[in-house]
Amino acid sequence: MNLHHSKHHAAYVVNLNATLTSVSSSLTSSNLLSQLHLQTALNFNAGGHINHTLFWENLSPASSPSSSPSSAPTLLSHINTHYGSFSTFQSVFNTILLSIKGSGWGWLVQDASSGELDIITSKDQDVVPAGKKPLLGVDMWEHAYYLQYFNDKKSYVEGIWKIVNWEVVERRFKGGDEVIFGELVGLKAGL
Repeated sequence: MNLHHSKHHAAYVVNLNATLTSVSSSLTSSNLLSQLHLQTALNFNAGGHINHTLFWENLSPASSPSSSPSSAPTLLSHINTHYGSFSTFQSVFNTILLSIKGSGWGWLVQDASSGELDIITSKDQDVVPAGKKPLLGVDMWEHAYYLQYFNDKKSYVEGIWKIVNWEVVERRFKGGDEVIFGELVGLKAGL
């Protein structure tokens, strides 16, 4: 995780800052073509920064009390109602995570309108779609697990449950964008 944070996530931040400088220059010069060409880099690097920030925040040491699902009582009740049990929820989430081909993310989300829970995936560094609150994100890029688990994605997926920070996931479930995105709210609004 150290390499993941200090190299991979850091590269998204460096590249995002460079892209934002280029976007600013394109806006100042009213260069619409340049602005359009920068959208892919902006989406990829901003998404990489946002997704990874949410990921780090929803992790905690396995020894922490926050790594127990019981530290998210309101969410746990909704999970049990929606999926029948926490173990069924985990099984469904694991199946969806392991079905990701290539690079991407698995997300527990809440529909902003209906309040319903869902498990979705996003490709590469795409962020959770508008209208969905990201509650729990799992990075399924190889760099997230390969150094420790090699090509054993299943063991990574099983192990991730030991380090989920359920207190953070509960706060996201109960809160709005300011709670979920924290200091990223300004960045999110600016994109």
